[in-house]
Amino acid sequence: GFVIMLVLVGLGVMQLFDFFPWSYQLLKVLCIAYLLYLAYKIASNKTPIGAKNSDTKPFTFVQASLFQWVNPKAWTMALSAVSVYAPSKGIGAVVLVGLVFGIVNLPCVSSWTLVGQQLQVWLKDRKRLRAFNIFMAVLLIASVLFSML
Repeated sequence: GFVIMLVLVGLGVMQLFDFFPWSYQLLKVLCIAYLLYLAYKIASNKTPIGAKNSDTKPFTFVQASLFQWVNPKAWTMALSAVSVYAPSKGIGAVVLVGLVFGIVNLPCVSSWTLVGQQLQVWLKDRKRLRAFNIFMAVLLIASVLFSML
């Protein structure tokens, strides 16, 4: 889902932002606001590890692919990647950036999943979970501040 989004951003959406520069700034502000909101939600989360909500189900493959189109983090990353790594917006450069993201994605997501499974055991302690959530929220805020420089 994300690789397709990245390529389409590179091939067309960036031209839209060139034509309407205010829309790019608006999207940046909305993305930053959303990430700050996520940081707040992470820091204030009190749900214990392993708590189950019977109403929730994992996304299917198609749902996860479609979710990228409403995910502000995905938009931020796609716009940044195309702007930085394919500034000419040529089809070859855009496709290459998409391929690199696709290739790098699998080991990153796999390692994130494995580390998360191991960390889940350690985070069953409420104090550790609280400290971890605050630390992750601070890192997210730091990444937002860094992107604004």
